[in-house]
Amino acid sequence: MKEASVSVFRVSDVPLFARHNLEKDMRTQYGALCYRVKNDKTEVLLITSRDTGRWLIPKGWPVDGLAPYRSAEQEAWEEAGVEGRTNNIVLGVYTYDKSLGRKRKQPCAVAVFPLKVKRLADKFPEAGQRKLKWFPLRKAAGKVTEPELAALIKRFKPSKLPR
Repeated sequence: MKEASVSVFRVSDVPLFARHNLEKDMRTQYGALCYRVKNDKTEVLLITSRDTGRWLIPKGWPVDGLAPYRSAEQEAWEEAGVEGRTNNIVLGVYTYDKSLGRKRKQPCAVAVFPLKVKRLADKFPEAGQRKLKWFPLRKAAGKVTEPELAALIKRFKPSKLPR
């Protein structure tokens, strides 16, 4: 059975309308697929949400003045204490509904960037507010609730990323 390769493209290759408003009310967020390779096995760092405790990747709203991949890097630092390296390569996009209170939801599209983790800091802005855990790819894919994100994690291969 032939393995699927990772689809890789640069944010600049995505039409401007798709980067900001995929639908009338859709908002864009940027996320980081934080990974490490240990004993030739890829592991992904998942964090829990602050409200429900479900497993997810660090993500958030665009940061003024930062490129999309730098916004993803910033979110990984704030939410998980990740220090590492990312670049302008989008692994894929997934969608979800962000809860904005009891009855309001905001549809969001999250562009996901790979982030190779060099180290995890002990002190970071959201320390103590979330759990962090490393998972093998398949297990990580089974922990997240968004099917598009699960598929993206399953097919992730760091060796296929451009150098």
